[in-house]
Amino acid sequence: VQFRWITTLKTNLDWLFAEDETVFIAGDLLWYPTEGDNKKSQAPDVMVVFGRPKGERGSYQQWKEGNLAPQVVFEILSPSNTQAEMSRKLLFYERYGVEEYYIYDPQKNELSGLMRGEMGLETLEEMNSWVSPRLKIRFEITEPELKLYHPNGELFTSYTEEKQRAEQERQRAEKLANKLRELNINPDDL
Repeated sequence: VQFRWITTLKTNLDWLFAEDETVFIAGDLLWYPTEGDNKKSQAPDVMVVFGRPKGERGSYQQWKEGNLAPQVVFEILSPSNTQAEMSRKLLFYERYGVEEYYIYDPQKNELSGLMRGEMGLETLEEMNSWVSPRLKIRFEITEPELKLYHPNGELFTSYTEEKQRAEQERQRAEKLANKLRELNINPDDL
């Protein structure tokens, strides 16, 4: 379930920013904030960096990326995550400039968020219907699980759901083409 959430976030954000060459999105990619220090790193489940070109990287080395930290980070909790581990991540993200930090526990269907304020990363009190200032996506806490919406109101979908939708559309188009042929209309001429 964690992997499904990570891939759903990553692919939907890829679709959302497909036309913007200056938005880099990665999943489970090591982020090194400081040159010469390979001990300080994190691999957010999903990170978004505005102002950096798309493309594959072996790691995100901030000093080679215009010194831009990821502005938005997502973590999807699994049963093996510990409170100590999550506290270390929070301190790292706060120290190195993350603006928006979202944590989702799919087992408990709990979402929390933090936003950079005057005192660093500050907890958002109400996450239901929250709209990310950077991403413009909306979070809806529903049962049995969280729903995310694109700025145009479309629901985030998984790869499997997109594949099913494409197959249904293909079948619908095939039925329509057959109906047109029954009426002696060549669908290729339209």
